[in-house]
Amino acid sequence: MNLTDRQRKMLFAGLVVALAVVGVYLTVAAPDGDSEGDGDARPSPAATAGPAGPASPPPGISGSVSAGNFDLYRLLPFSRQEFATAADLAQRFTAAQGSYRYDEDPKAFTDRLAPMVTEALLAELQRGAGSPGQLEERRQQQVVAQASATLDRVRDVEDNSIIFLVTGKQQVTRGGKTAQESQQYAVTVARDGGSLRVYSFVPADEGQAGDTG
Repeated sequence: MNLTDRQRKMLFAGLVVALAVVGVYLTVAAPDGDSEGDGDARPSPAATAGPAGPASPPPGISGSVSAGNFDLYRLLPFSRQEFATAADLAQRFTAAQGSYRYDEDPKAFTDRLAPMVTEALLAELQRGAGSPGQLEERRQQQVVAQASATLDRVRDVEDNSIIFLVTGKQQVTRGGKTAQESQQYAVTVARDGGSLRVYSFVPADEGQAGDTG
């Protein structure tokens, strides 16, 4: 077919427009395909959020149960090792929190507690340790306290936390006189990232926060 110059020009212009349309389509469609691939590489915020339940669901028991083979930890959201770690932490923290000196820098006191507690609880402890009234009273009476702690029982177990009742026993020297003091606390140990930390620490008769998950 013989085309005039005008027809050839019109045909060429039509081809250019058609190619431009295809190019635009491919450019727009490509990010959609890429976004699916990116979704696999970068999970959505919901996928990266922490689990609502226990990190490792309890395995459960399917066979018959007897006093000889009953394993309580198969029904709990914490393993035997986690329980032992949490109990040790609650006991050590209670003893450390109850040990202080009038001539000690408050920061040194809270620095000892920092590895054992959550950031929120640490902030509370720092505010309390730096209270001018408390510091002045301890200095005037030259207060020195040395504490130990006993684990009394487990008050509650939730998906991500365990509440222990712990009795802190102090030997307190105040104004040159020494006395024995004791107080029972509810100590909540909770999962905090990949570790266990003390989440809450209150007198046992004041109630206790529930699960942290």
